[in-house]
Amino acid sequence: MATCVNCGTQFEGNFCPKCGASSGAIPPGGTPPAASSGMTDNVAGALCYLLGFITGIVFLVLEPYKNKREIRFHAFQSIFLSVAWMVLWTVIGIVLPWTVYFIVSPLVGLAGLGLWLFMMWKTYQSQKVVLPVIGELAQKQA
Repeated sequence: MATCVNCGTQFEGNFCPKCGASSGAIPPGGTPPAASSGMTDNVAGALCYLLGFITGIVFLVLEPYKNKREIRFHAFQSIFLSVAWMVLWTVIGIVLPWTVYFIVSPLVGLAGLGLWLFMMWKTYQSQKVVLPVIGELAQKQA
């Protein structure tokens, strides 16, 4: 007699008669398989940068990740980077004349896109990149 992991029904054979599960059978006296903790740390860290401060905040509150120092670092760095980026765009828009703004803004945007992709790629490769000022603040918060 085996017990189905999905619904808890005891059954004989390879398939649960109630829910149809086949691989979730536990032999009598056995223990269920360990629950997966989700994604690996490098993937979670890279996803912290995906939508900027939004995914940074999400990973600061998600249960298995909020207790991991490395992921908290990337979440805080993502939040601080997003805020700094918004401030930079606001300052550029206010300070520069319109003619200069239309020349400079595509270059700044391209640099930001490159930095965003670089941070996600390096984090995915499990390489920690600490940005000046922002990264130091993120290390203190993590």
